[in-house]
Amino acid sequence: MIGVLEDIQKDFSFGDDKGGLLQTAFVISYMVFAPLFGYLGDRYSRRGIMAFGVFLWGLTTLLGSFMQSYNWFLLMRALVGIGEASYSTIAPTIISDLFVKDLRSKMLALFYFAIPVGSGLGYIVGSETAHFGGSWHWGLRVTPILGAIAVLLILFVMVDPERGQAEGHTELHHTDYATDIKDLVNNRSFMWSTFGFTCVAFVAGALSWWGPIFILNGMQLQPGKENMKLADVSLTFGIITMLSGVVGVPLGATLAQKLRVNYPRADPLICAVGLLISAPLLFAASITVTSNAILCYTLIFLGEVALNLNWSIVADILLYVVVPTRRSTAEAFQILLSHALGDAGSPYLIGLMSEYFKTILVPADVDVSGLTAENVTAAADLSVKFHSLQYALFTTNFVEIIGGLFFLLTALYIVADKRSADLATSDDMPEQGITNIFADEESVTTAHQRRNNLS
Repeated sequence: MIGVLEDIQKDFSFGDDKGGLLQTAFVISYMVFAPLFGYLGDRYSRRGIMAFGVFLWGLTTLLGSFMQSYNWFLLMRALVGIGEASYSTIAPTIISDLFVKDLRSKMLALFYFAIPVGSGLGYIVGSETAHFGGSWHWGLRVTPILGAIAVLLILFVMVDPERGQAEGHTELHHTDYATDIKDLVNNRSFMWSTFGFTCVAFVAGALSWWGPIFILNGMQLQPGKENMKLADVSLTFGIITMLSGVVGVPLGATLAQKLRVNYPRADPLICAVGLLISAPLLFAASITVTSNAILCYTLIFLGEVALNLNWSIVADILLYVVVPTRRSTAEAFQILLSHALGDAGSPYLIGLMSEYFKTILVPADVDVSGLTAENVTAAADLSVKFHSLQYALFTTNFVEIIGGLFFLLTALYIVADKRSADLATSDDMPEQGITNIFADEESVTTAHQRRNNLS
């Protein structure tokens, strides 16, 4: 839908704030229903839950293309989030029950490889289909076809293994939901990495939603490019997003597999370095967009590669610091927190800030007193539109730095928490062995409690 956002804004006549609200509504429903699917995914058929979710996702996307008002379209957008929550919460746990160690890391990299690549294809397919069909509605009607294929593959091809099968722990018992949440909250590596991933979600959500429009506004300020169309920018931005995922996700996974052999804290450190490198690169891209298109796109590519380093690594961290019977709950908890504080609000926040800056930057000869947001948008010239969105997007650079600090904190606890999760499900380690392997009393107590709860 992102590739046709400008056409939707023109059709329904709304500003950047309501444009951002479309994504916020999607993410809010996504994160609110994630805990429900996490609870169900740890206890019931994962195949059935995922098939239902993908079916709902495709159906509501299709229905949204027929809506005639903004409010109904907003509702359909929110329902799409419910369908996506089921799949995103459960799919990584199936991978964790099929593979272990480096092979699991490779499979997770392949899975999360689909996020930036899928986003890139969304820009390209959505904008090109809308252009071919003569309306933005057709940009939404192509994706349900892919959803139908996915449902059939889930029902008739996908394998749903026993929980803990790959690690040989199929006899583990479930604990009550309150115990699961308490254990996750006390898991320092899980919590700090979740906070770090929240910053990633904030940045990714804001850039994916506003990136093409921001670049278009900047490019149109260059001499001779006043008539550039959003479809042109969406195509290029989509290709860059795909390529950054093709490079960044497997690069992050490969670095993690190579470095963790000698440096057990490598995973969170790679994530931290990626964010700290990405921040200045994306900042520089936002500055050069009005003067040098090639340099801008190059900086965006490098910045997104650095950002994409963490996708599969964060998932891997979750899976090896959390015991098998809590992984769907952990995925759901991470989705809830990261999206609640991340991309649930970032598109709307950026849009809201952009509209506010327009009232400040609007030309002096235009009286904005008493004007609605839509009228202020109409009064603002192209330069004001660009700079208001630019200033709003600067927020993402600060958030990336904060995320890097969260991952550095994760590195302090990752070794002890991984050992604790391993020992909690180990049949070979005697009780005294748990005491001997940890240097601090808190980790000893945690390992004992996890083992007793699962046995």
